[in-house]
Amino acid sequence: MKSVLTIAGSDSSGGAGVQADIKTIAAHHLFAQSAITALTAQNTMGVYGVFDVPPEFVAQQIDVVFGDIRPDAVKIGMVSSAVIVEAISSALVRNEARNIVVDPVMVATSGSNLASSEAVVALRKRLMPLATVVTPNIPEAAALYGTDVTTSAEQEEAACAIAREIGAAVLVKGGHGVHDANDVLALPDGAVVWFNAERIDNPNTHGTGCTLSSAIACGFAQGLSVEGAVRQAKAYLSGALAAQLDLGRGSGPLDHMWRNARA
Repeated sequence: MKSVLTIAGSDSSGGAGVQADIKTIAAHHLFAQSAITALTAQNTMGVYGVFDVPPEFVAQQIDVVFGDIRPDAVKIGMVSSAVIVEAISSALVRNEARNIVVDPVMVATSGSNLASSEAVVALRKRLMPLATVVTPNIPEAAALYGTDVTTSAEQEEAACAIAREIGAAVLVKGGHGVHDANDVLALPDGAVVWFNAERIDNPNTHGTGCTLSSAIACGFAQGLSVEGAVRQAKAYLSGALAAQLDLGRGSGPLDHMWRNARA
């Protein structure tokens, strides 16, 4: 069985973060491993507290995972401090990690900030250049690109500019009021691929970014190309949204097990 390692924060409500990643990996019939970067007190209404894991312990988690069941792909999600970014990047280089997906989590679906400005700078300089693909949403791409992203042309320009800077593929996701659910993938060689889809009418979107990036990592573990992994991941995410799970009083979670018949 192939293995995927998620390096991310814990979501106490189970809809995003490591919990969403593990569900996604399991749904792809792969073995999930984890390195926790932070504990959060959150639910569908918002994030009420963040407790960072000491950076040396984050690195230790990564080292012992690689020392036993070596991951075939790695997904990196919430990293709230620059020192933890440094610990992760050093551990990944030390262990010669491959097939890395970086989801530059800056703001939760509820609107709560999840990363300091120093962490964002470190993420850009230390982690993103190690990635096979980086998956910012529209607001995150705008922050990384340095200007507003309000049109399809600007979405593509941002993806290409970030890809040139870091030397990795960049998937700028739509679905944030700018477009429907149209995502654009910019490859390091300059090629551009659009993935067009209609927006699914579902207000419960907690953990969509975590789920998509984890599903892409699953595709890499299964031997797919960047384009193939993204295409498979989008189909999985669309199914999880279309299942119309409705839990919680705010933006609720997805149905990660939508492919399984319900009892």
